[in-house]
Amino acid sequence: MQLRLELFVKSVPESKDFYARVLGFDVVNYQPDGYSVLRKGDIQIALQAQSQLPDDHPLKPIGNERAGLGIEIVLGVDDLEVAYAHVLNTDWPLTDALAERPWGSWDFRVIDPNGYYIRINELTPVYNMDNMKVERSL
Repeated sequence: MQLRLELFVKSVPESKDFYARVLGFDVVNYQPDGYSVLRKGDIQIALQAQSQLPDDHPLKPIGNERAGLGIEIVLGVDDLEVAYAHVLNTDWPLTDALAERPWGSWDFRVIDPNGYYIRINELTPVYNMDNMKVERSL
């Protein structure tokens, strides 16, 4: 299974700038008024203009509603201090500075131009699922 994100945004150019310049994503495909794809390692984010959504689409914000409400995007990086310094050098505002959290992990947080809340932390080890009981319902 693979996870990709499709973010419906106010401005594809502004969002592309944030993900490329601030977070260091590579631009794979860029259409200023259409579907654009960015990638960093195994993470792929697609951007599409909110204006392309029909008015009754469940992902289209209503009025001044913020996009991504109730979602936290977590990006794991190899070197958290390097990623933090990079974001600081872009002068993008931080929501939370680099800090150790009560549960022991270190991270920092930003909000993208559309209101998507992003937490950046060090890569965490993948859990060994061999000894875990998995319940499935069909």
